[in-house]
Amino acid sequence: MNITRLEDTAKTRMTMEGAKDVWKQVPISKADGTPNFSLRVFTIMPRGHTPYHTHPFEHLNYVIDGEGAVVTENGDERPVKRGDFVLVLPDEKHQYKNASSKDPLVMICGVPKAYE
Repeated sequence: MNITRLEDTAKTRMTMEGAKDVWKQVPISKADGTPNFSLRVFTIMPRGHTPYHTHPFEHLNYVIDGEGAVVTENGDERPVKRGDFVLVLPDEKHQYKNASSKDPLVMICGVPKAYE
């Protein structure tokens, strides 16, 4: 068993092309011996966003704090806020945006450990 705290987890700037003001933490990873999934936490700063992208695996997301939107494959923006769960299917184009000018958007992102 492994118990960790988010504030004790290293935070790195997301450098993927198209990302703006996004920080990543991996509080549960393959290094901890997880058999299948890793949990990442993304902090999207005010007016920041993730890249508009796809990948061959699903995302299981939970919004911990803040408000923003998920841009869908057809370009629609669907609002998300604290307490929302989002399932992004494999190869589904998506982007998270923080529309706030002062508060971060923070979310958990569960992925297969091979893609952490």
